[in-house]
Amino acid sequence: MKVKFLCILLAAVCCFSACQKPEDPGQTGDVQKEEKAETSEKEQVEEEELEPEREEERNSDTPAPSVNGRLSVRGTQLVDEKGEAVQLKGISTHGLAWFPQYVNEELFGELRKEWNASLIRLAMYTAESGGYCTDGNKEELKELIRRGVEYAARQDMYVIVDWHILSDNDPNLHKAEALAFFDEMTKEFAGCDNVLYEICNEPNGGTSWAEIKSYASEVIPVIRANDADAVIIVGTPNWSQYVNEAAADPLEGFDNIMYTLHFYAATHTDSLRNTMTAAIDAGIPVFVTEYGICDASGNGGIDEAQADAWMQVMDEYKVSCAAWNLSNKEETSAVFRSSVDKVSGFTEEDLSDSGRWLYGMLTEGKSADGKKRDADGEASSDGDESAGGETAENGQSKVIKSKETELEFDGDIALSDSWNGQYAVDGGVLRISSVDYNGKLDAGGSAEDVGFIISGEPGLAIR
Repeated sequence: MKVKFLCILLAAVCCFSACQKPEDPGQTGDVQKEEKAETSEKEQVEEEELEPEREEERNSDTPAPSVNGRLSVRGTQLVDEKGEAVQLKGISTHGLAWFPQYVNEELFGELRKEWNASLIRLAMYTAESGGYCTDGNKEELKELIRRGVEYAARQDMYVIVDWHILSDNDPNLHKAEALAFFDEMTKEFAGCDNVLYEICNEPNGGTSWAEIKSYASEVIPVIRANDADAVIIVGTPNWSQYVNEAAADPLEGFDNIMYTLHFYAATHTDSLRNTMTAAIDAGIPVFVTEYGICDASGNGGIDEAQADAWMQVMDEYKVSCAAWNLSNKEETSAVFRSSVDKVSGFTEEDLSDSGRWLYGMLTEGKSADGKKRDADGEASSDGDESAGGETAENGQSKVIKSKETELEFDGDIALSDSWNGQYAVDGGVLRISSVDYNGKLDAGGSAEDVGFIISGEPGLAIR
């Protein structure tokens, strides 16, 4: 049983070869396979076999490999083969082992032609149930990657191969598997102009930038040995939020490197946007490989006003981005309604609120129903978790400064997610302190959406 306790942090203290998040516990994780002429051999698909299908009429503003070619990084900007700035926009799959059915060419074609998406991110979890480095079927997961890359190429889309660390916290934990995986995949995809590589999704659990940098310094040369020019995206600390740490100490000696920032609009607002723009202004290229318009749990209230504010800033800086997630999971970040079982041929009635917003943003630059929906602060549930957010306000006439506080539970706990604070677990005790950007509350000020998710035995409660 997972229990989510929301804290008002500061008030309680002081007043993330083809050119072509595991199955949720309790769901079937078998990967659906397509028929093959031969299953005993893996053949690299020739480029001429993968010419993208071209529609007669295309939104000329939507980047495409057939037009923009292989991408690279110049300064802080992703650019095309002519050196012109490119901004990719698209969507990430959920965990490939959990929702393999959405890796199909018909759906990718819809996303390209009807949604104007230029990017697909293939999220392959490394841990959890069905994870590549735990109990997942490695060959089936790699085959899903191959098919996803092939379908993206045929539909004239760019694609990110995502080594999706999460509960494993530190990418160094499965570094050997990462080295082998990227060696194999980059040998197959070296000739594919549409492929980008994301080498560690969301380092967390106190993993430092120095540890991430050490990992990247070993993985990048393996990729470069097979694909000298591919764009490589490197995660940053604290669920890929601390891009400021990468800006202060960037990787050296490598070209075509970008740094990851993730946000969830109902949780992460001005302060994280300012962190992103400051990092770009300091000289590093940022790629938002995952974002949502709900809160950081992936299943809370939606804030379209904040989502629109994020898009405005990303458009200004031409920051590329992929929305989470391409599934019908019963959570607010999924773009399809949970009652919809189809895997292609979607109508607007099939879309969740997140899906309608994304469709509207990609096609018209506004929400599909023309309305703004702010987070209502109410908790919602998908059966084993509750989600929401809180705001700490300072109604005093003086500045409130932060300090550490503790919450004691009547049993041992495990921390699975947190935001807008620093958290540490010791048995049944959760220690909470502020972060640099909300370390004080000015008179009349507030800190938005401070919270965490913990798991424990049924009936777990605060002492």
